[in-house]
Amino acid sequence: MRLLLLGGTEFVGRAVAEAALAHGWDVTAFHRGRHAPVAGVRSLHGDRTAPDGLTALAEGGEWDLVVDTWSAAPRAVRDTARLLRDRADRYAYVSSRSVYAWPQPPGFDEQAPVVEGAFADADQTDYARDKRGGELAVLDAFGTDRSLLARAGLILGPYENIGRLPWWLGRIARGGPVLAPGPRDLPLQYVDVRDLAEWVLEAHVTGRSGPYNLVSPPGHTTMGELLDACVAVTGSDAELRWTDPDIVLDAGIAPWTGLPVWVPPDTDLHTTLHDGDTSRAAAAGLRCRPVTETVADTWRWMGEIGGVAPQRPDRPVVGVDPETEAKALAAGAHG
Repeated sequence: MRLLLLGGTEFVGRAVAEAALAHGWDVTAFHRGRHAPVAGVRSLHGDRTAPDGLTALAEGGEWDLVVDTWSAAPRAVRDTARLLRDRADRYAYVSSRSVYAWPQPPGFDEQAPVVEGAFADADQTDYARDKRGGELAVLDAFGTDRSLLARAGLILGPYENIGRLPWWLGRIARGGPVLAPGPRDLPLQYVDVRDLAEWVLEAHVTGRSGPYNLVSPPGHTTMGELLDACVAVTGSDAELRWTDPDIVLDAGIAPWTGLPVWVPPDTDLHTTLHDGDTSRAAAAGLRCRPVTETVADTWRWMGEIGGVAPQRPDRPVVGVDPETEAKALAAGAHG
């Protein structure tokens, strides 16, 4: 198989490259050259946002599968997809469940309504409409039968450059009392980046097309299991102090970003992020490894790179500062 990665040097793209190489695929990455690709990957250099930035792609080449993770202006996806529509068999776009209209009921699936006001030729607007615009661009160029829309949920695992799981691992490694946002049995949905990568490749081989909610089943893990795994793998003396959600919120800590991954139970936000139907992806072969493996492998990778995970400049820095954490801990002790 001949794979073209658009990007392919960080997080999702890097995991796809490693998985494809492990299967013996021929892998090419079209990227800006800011980060080194995986060893064994052929590089083409260009900038999709620059005039004539696709020159290296326009000069030729044919592929069985294109994998694109773009999350900014949809017109970049439009231009690339149009360029490649007669030179690639299938175009897999790593989209997001953010494309669904807000809010969604429990158990929503791929037939749920999507955001309005998204266009394939648009400049960058907001994440949801940008991702939906990217989907429309792929569908326009490749049609429904040759387009694979991987609507990922929360993505965790090695190479993470958003900072969610690395923040928890770093905080717990420091030890001491740790603000653990309750409830302990709060169900979570996420996908290990390596499981996402394997699924995308397999989906192409088996001829899949259309949208898939690409994330673990609801309750695949819980907030308690995630943080317990962090304590175990770091070997720290951290003491998880489970704290009522109202106390966390009253301390001014924002869900999802202040304490990464966590959102309060019984809210539209929790339903949308952690209570979607993923049976279609499961029926198409999605296999989700246990959270202990995701946490352990992420911790090992952090050790290999010096303990500090990379941070995408276009995403907000996550985590709560020590003073705010201490305030919430004190409130919880007296609550």
